[in-house]
Amino acid sequence: MLTNLDFSFYNWNVITGFLLKGLYFSLFLTVVATLGGILFGTLLALMRLSGKKWLDTPAAIYVNGMRSIPLVMVILWFFLLVPFLIGRPIGAEISAIITFVAFEAAYFSEIMRAGIQSIPRGQVHAAQAVGMTYKQNMTLVILPQAFRNMLPVLLTQTIILFQDTSLVYAIGAYDLLKGFETAGKNFGRPIESYLLAAVLYFIICYALSYMVKRLHKKIAIIR
Repeated sequence: MLTNLDFSFYNWNVITGFLLKGLYFSLFLTVVATLGGILFGTLLALMRLSGKKWLDTPAAIYVNGMRSIPLVMVILWFFLLVPFLIGRPIGAEISAIITFVAFEAAYFSEIMRAGIQSIPRGQVHAAQAVGMTYKQNMTLVILPQAFRNMLPVLLTQTIILFQDTSLVYAIGAYDLLKGFETAGKNFGRPIESYLLAAVLYFIICYALSYMVKRLHKKIAIIR
């Protein structure tokens, strides 16, 4: 069966016509979901560490709830439920972006919470001793160090996020995997297309993992 494989139809026209659009959306979704996830995840982490039950409880319910549901289920629920509630479709791509930001916020929240808790309490007390407010303490002392300490973990989660973008295939969004599938259907070579998709995902994720590993070593040396 392997001898029947034919990859010759993959030329520059196929790449520009089918794959680049999907690759662009996958990368765009990864970047937006990472930035949005870190932003909202940090807010959730601060809520959970606030010591105030009226902030901690809803944040904990949201984080634990999201982390207990498979991402593909959240994607499908949001894609099907939200248009029903608002009375109009919002499109697969927009639905994917909102879903990923909401979902990843729960995971980035736990990463940031661990990063904040890793900062020695002595630095918190020292900042308070010189008259810093809670906001100043967090923005100028705690969060910068937490981000640096958690940067390798944040980037590793981003790599996982990039892999997970292929799940938007379930709602018909045109991501990288959809681009390969469309090319395979047009040229009658679906097996070759899925094989190439797997190879490309592997190359991208392996390269990014290697970069994160190097970064982790540099951060360890700085420490």
